[in-house]
Amino acid sequence: MSLQTIARRYASALAEVTVDRNEEAPVQQEINYWADLMANNSQLREVFANPTIPYDQKQRVLEELIARTRIGETSASFLRVLLRNQRLAELKYIAERFGHVLDERHGIVGANVTTARPIPEDVKTALQKALSAKTGRDVRLSFTTDESIIGGVVAQIGSTIFDGSVQGQLDRLGGELMNR
Repeated sequence: MSLQTIARRYASALAEVTVDRNEEAPVQQEINYWADLMANNSQLREVFANPTIPYDQKQRVLEELIARTRIGETSASFLRVLLRNQRLAELKYIAERFGHVLDERHGIVGANVTTARPIPEDVKTALQKALSAKTGRDVRLSFTTDESIIGGVVAQIGSTIFDGSVQGQLDRLGGELMNR
């Protein structure tokens, strides 16, 4: 079974529970915190990913961390299920997919925006409004920079790419000139 399938299944199940209990925001925050904790601590990742470490030792480590972080019961139960099913090492992917599932349920679509340089907040707001108008849905933007696009903006929503970059325009112009 692929990692994407695993992440989708666990994320969807967690979303069902959190929506029913009206706990989406706190659980998402806790699961993201734990995903970051695991991603930034190689020893912790190794403990939960290593099949030679006995389950009861992993369980003791998890319970100690749950007690220290004082997370809610829904998040704690979910982490226990992941440990029991030997999926705690995939928490980063599950947490990411969980965010996507919650966004889908609330009618929000994610957009990855690439610019040559960081852009001011007012431009980000205008871009979000424009993409919302184009898609007819609320849009959550995430930004990256890539100097190779020279200038302008490239936005990706799902498999759709809106390329308003200088590099993209140059590529299109070059293609048109080649076809003449």
